[in-house]
Amino acid sequence: MVLLIVVLSRAFSHWKSPISIRLYTEALRDENSGHFEAAIIAYEAALVQCKKIRFQGIFKKKIIGKVKLLHTIIDYNNSTRFIR
Repeated sequence: MVLLIVVLSRAFSHWKSPISIRLYTEALRDENSGHFEAAIIAYEAALVQCKKIRFQGIFKKKIIGKVKLLHTIIDYNNSTRFIR
């Protein structure tokens, strides 16, 4: 009975407000405001939280793609600074 209560409370806490989605929305805000480094940190934290929950494969792929894109953007911005 105690095990059932623990399992249900854990499932409800993940269903109510998943940490990975909150971190993802925070990263989107940082990305849209131009703070790419902060966005990468938030995306990677969301990815770590996603790996704890197994059933978010598509979400994981989306986050990995965004992290790769942001690294490319940062590299491009750093290379254009040296050219000018």
